[in-house]
Amino acid sequence: MDEHSLITLDQAEKLEVGEVHDLYRRYVSRSQVRLMTSFGFGHELADRAEGAYIHTRDGRKILDFTGGVGVLNHGHNHPRILAARQRFQEAGRMEVHKTFFSPYLAALGHNLAQVLPGDLRMSFLPNSGAEAVEGAVKLAHKYHRGRRTRILRSDIGFHGKLLGSGGLTGGAQSHFPFPTIPGISTFTYGDLDSVREAVDAARRPDGRCDVYALLIEPFSASTMNRCSEEFLRGLRELCSAEDIVLVFDEIYTGWGKTGSMFSFMSLPGLIPDIVTTSKSFGGGKSSISAFVARERVFDKAYGNMTDALLQSTSTTYYGFGEETATALEAVAIAVEDDYPGRARAIERVLRPGLDRIRKTYPDQVAEVRGAGALFGVFLTGGPAALDVLAKLPGSGPAKDPLLRTKVVTAAVIDRLYRKHGIYAYYTLNGRSPLVVSPPLVTELADVERFLEALDATLAEGMTRLLTRFVRERVSSLW
Repeated sequence: MDEHSLITLDQAEKLEVGEVHDLYRRYVSRSQVRLMTSFGFGHELADRAEGAYIHTRDGRKILDFTGGVGVLNHGHNHPRILAARQRFQEAGRMEVHKTFFSPYLAALGHNLAQVLPGDLRMSFLPNSGAEAVEGAVKLAHKYHRGRRTRILRSDIGFHGKLLGSGGLTGGAQSHFPFPTIPGISTFTYGDLDSVREAVDAARRPDGRCDVYALLIEPFSASTMNRCSEEFLRGLRELCSAEDIVLVFDEIYTGWGKTGSMFSFMSLPGLIPDIVTTSKSFGGGKSSISAFVARERVFDKAYGNMTDALLQSTSTTYYGFGEETATALEAVAIAVEDDYPGRARAIERVLRPGLDRIRKTYPDQVAEVRGAGALFGVFLTGGPAALDVLAKLPGSGPAKDPLLRTKVVTAAVIDRLYRKHGIYAYYTLNGRSPLVVSPPLVTELADVERFLEALDATLAEGMTRLLTRFVRERVSSLW
């Protein structure tokens, strides 16, 4: 292939894995190739995917327990999602133009309002979760007409990697100090007294509140922490009393993942001022997100002709036709096929199975936390030399205080993939748990298969797993 010619679609589909690595190194990211291949992934190319399975070019059938990191509640290539997109394309529908009203966007806004409680009914539909978060924050700031200057976020929340959403993210994800929006203050996740203290610290000399928004994940998918009912209802009461716009980030946990359509909806009568969603909102095929606001909040910010376009002109692809058509079908599937019920059924197998494994291997499994089809397995063990390495002078990965946890977890994930054909991942936030996040279309027999594979993997012993993992990583460099 001539390196100066364009690569056609046909040629791209025939690239070998080494050629793909080379193109990544030259045009995408050298370090990404090094990182992914060092954890045992990236040595195969996927040929196709369906439901909870990925089929590789070399004939392997991999059970995908990552759930697309929240994107694949519907699984890979759900037939109804594919049919909806094909119908849109074959009809030659127009994608987007701001001076034509979209029937798909109108219908999707209506359906979101039917799914969500109370007067959460005014929707905006950008592309990504980070955009939804920043749009929600922008709305909250405009609601107060710019007269308040502070926003509160938790110490462990993950809200995206743009400059604004990155600054609102807490924990290990924000180790590099990028510039961000001004006025961010931090409270301790789940600690209502900490929130009260942050609000009081932000008061003006005359005692008036200077906080315009509070951003929280009711269920933190990156750390597997879940807010208590007392905390969330306390937040609602405090924010109502101080006229703070309460924003729930449900980008990962929406559409049934934790056993209710949205995590906060497990608590009757609890209504935030804004909720954000993305990931599975697009059915695994559409890059679309939303923030949905209470009518009074939205109207105060944008409910006049002067300000009507302050938000809608922020992204060219707002309400893109095929994306909204896809989301319409994705929402319908989640409702009609009772995705919250599917998550609860998965939990009835997953929770006791993981608890049994924790009790069987107490020296390797420190804790199990989660709900529905979203659990974290907090692994431990391994040689003490890993702790010694983290204390040596220098910088880089060896100085990571979670080095032992990450290496141990990577060794287990590698073994699950290589020996058992099961794809899992761990988070970079919090204590880096192994995430168990199957698509909601996963058969219960496959949940049992995962549990058996995890049991068999841990039965090998952590020292043996680590030794093999390190030896294979070193040999792959030569």
